Amino acid sequence: MKSRARTLADKSLEAMLSALEVYNKPSFAYREETFAILATNSWELLLKARILQVAENKVSSILKYARRTRSDGGKTDKYYRVKNRSGTHLSIGLFEALDRLENQHGERVDPSVRENIELVCEVRDNAIHFVNKGDDLPLIVQQLGTASVRNYVLAIRRWFGLDLSEFNFFLMPLAFFGSNSDTRTVPINSSEKRLTEYLRSRTLSDRGENPDEFNVALNVELRFTRTKEPEAHPVHITNDPTATPVALTEENIREKYPWDYDILTARLRKKFPNFKSNAEYHSIRKQLEKDSRYCKTRHLDPASPKGITKRFYNPNIIKEFERHYKK
Repeated sequence: MKSRARTLADKSLEAMLSALEVYNKPSFAYREETFAILATNSWELLLKARILQVAENKVSSILKYARRTRSDGGKTDKYYRVKNRSGTHLSIGLFEALDRLENQHGERVDPSVRENIELVCEVRDNAIHFVNKGDDLPLIVQQLGTASVRNYVLAIRRWFGLDLSEFNFFLMPLAFFGSNSDTRTVPINSSEKRLTEYLRSRTLSDRGENPDEFNVALNVELRFTRTKEPEAHPVHITNDPTATPVALTEENIREKYPWDYDILTARLRKKFPNFKSNAEYHSIRKQLEKDSRYCKTRHLDPASPKGITKRFYNPNIIKEFERHYKK
């Protein structure tokens, strides 16, 4: 049975695939606006899925809370779940999810990811669809969309270990859509001009501390080939029930070990008032890292066994720290 986090991640993937499918249609007049709407929706679902993953699938981690108004006009000290008109509990929005993921759960989101999402949201919020548009906005949207899709592929692979090589994750170049050089735009107002100028100024500005991290290729393939190379790892496929169990896949690993060092430390700091990130903490943690129930070490580049490794933790490790810190 899928966890809540994985179910939400799958929904996010469906939204992004829908955005790509609509954008790549040969003739679609509402191309940029529809892509922006579906892409931002996809990002919101993915961020909420990641929060659920690191918060042990607790629904309360993505719900919206607010203080109620008392009869005397004042506000209650307690926060209550907010409901919509139908009585359903409201969940947090896109940017609140980003903030909560970083501030409450210690997940570091690259600044270029946030900036890209902000700009795609500008396209969504300032959509103009009354007349034929000029060439500026479609070109900028494609540049933003390409970066957004690439960032998304890296994020969902990193957080959920999903292999997206079976999908065509790319935006069709504008040249394939065709154009009519005789078409003229009708300047009803200056909104589109202001929007394109704003997007252009932001896309030409600095992209953050590490802007190249999310500029990765989309086609990731895993292949088994016959080779005589001594460095190759042998693989045997069998239906023998007595054979050694198959090792965890990348997807399984990220599902079972969703926390990295920063998230683990942030969770401990939030849970234990006497917690300090000092030598004592590191000593306790290193002992627990030897237990495969609580820690899994994986290579950041699976194709390079001698490359950089990173440790990931199972949330059950928190229980072991209860022996050393006060709740």
